[in-house]
Amino acid sequence: MTEIVNFKKMVLFPNAKINIGLNILRKRADGYHELETVFYPIGLKDGLEFIDNKKNKTVFSSSGLSLNICSEENIVIKAYRLLAADYRLPCLDIHLHKVIPFGAGLGGGSADAAFMLKGLNDFFELGLTHDQLKVYALKLGADCSFFLENKPAFASGIGEELQTIDFSLNGFYIVLVKPPFGVGTKEAYAGIKPAIPQFSLLESIFQPSDKWQNCIVNDFETSVFQLFPEISSIKSKLIELGADYASMSGSGSSVFGLFKGEPQFSNKDFNNDCFIWKAWI
Repeated sequence: MTEIVNFKKMVLFPNAKINIGLNILRKRADGYHELETVFYPIGLKDGLEFIDNKKNKTVFSSSGLSLNICSEENIVIKAYRLLAADYRLPCLDIHLHKVIPFGAGLGGGSADAAFMLKGLNDFFELGLTHDQLKVYALKLGADCSFFLENKPAFASGIGEELQTIDFSLNGFYIVLVKPPFGVGTKEAYAGIKPAIPQFSLLESIFQPSDKWQNCIVNDFETSVFQLFPEISSIKSKLIELGADYASMSGSGSSVFGLFKGEPQFSNKDFNNDCFIWKAWI
């Protein structure tokens, strides 16, 4: 392998996603669940940068939200190690500024990993195609490959089969609220009863948005709301504030509301410890 040397810094801004609908269809023999959902990128972002440190060791640091794991367990480092196993990448100083909350169903970790893969590929001119990058991404997480293209997509399988769709939330105002705790994937799936949905998700998202609340569902809400009534209360409050549609995102604890105009509310309408992000899409 030829050693690759480049001394410029790469700065990236991995973004979060929300799920419009999430149907759990069946449990597979390997223990994974088949699902269908629509992934949609939003403007909530982390910061990620790396630079050749001219040393013999890759060094990871972070700021923002506390990661509470050792460096080698961070998914950004795992992404670097995957490519470094096949390409003689130099040792790097890598810094992650974490803004996207954990356990929120927003795909923050997967986004960080995907942006790291794309960034290394571009920075060091590895020449990897999208399909080749996807192979690496799938080793890091089922939804990781979504962030390679970062376009609205209908996802099926375990979240890795992606179909880009002509679907836009432009013009909506989003309010995202996460209580001061996350929901683990294991506990979210514990109460799931797989079933074929009553309405086609791919057809329903093209209905007027004020119809979505009756036909687009997140199957995790039934069990998660029983475990965490605070999450249910957040959804109810967003609907009370006038959201056309409100839902949990993925299997995490965050809830988003989509509004046709900017709603008037105070942070006091939610628990003081809640993370709140809002923006025009």
